[in-house]
Amino acid sequence: MKKITVYCGSNKGKNAIFSQGAVALANEMIKRDLSLVYGAGNVGLMGVIADAMLAADKKVYGVIPQKLVDIEVAHQGCTELTVVETMRDRKWLMAEKGDGFIAMPGGIGTFEELFEIMTLNQLAYIRKPLALYNLNGYYDGLLNFLQHAVTEGFLHQAQLDLLIVGDNPAEILDKMAAFEPKYIDKWEVK
Repeated sequence: MKKITVYCGSNKGKNAIFSQGAVALANEMIKRDLSLVYGAGNVGLMGVIADAMLAADKKVYGVIPQKLVDIEVAHQGCTELTVVETMRDRKWLMAEKGDGFIAMPGGIGTFEELFEIMTLNQLAYIRKPLALYNLNGYYDGLLNFLQHAVTEGFLHQAQLDLLIVGDNPAEILDKMAAFEPKYIDKWEVK
């Protein structure tokens, strides 16, 4: 793994722990000489993690649709800033560029990206590690819901087990480095 795609909020959230967590993740990525791929925002947790990586002279690859550039949220300090036409283009390019994925706390966009990568892994379009950075228990409710989806027969437990979950950046990145992809070839959950 050389490039980590990080999905996170265009807001910082109400608790300072989220910004602190973004800096902690950046510091661990810096220590491991990893590059950042992200949505190219200069706002929220996106701006926090990008600024921390750039301050350490690490590569930051930003991917952003023109519409967001037009409203001035593009981070102009990115090592490489790629402007695309649509959000779909953005998500696909971020998926291609990253060797692994981490979803930090965020909103609807972050949730969408998380589920898209889960789906791409499930269907074997990609075979890359995906982690939830569960800062301050942010994703506890979602994890409970995903387990409910397993219980109700709409999600394979084996698929859910591929999702790396943690609140410590070093442990998350260690598990991502050890990740072994698995393809679940049965469509129907028994």
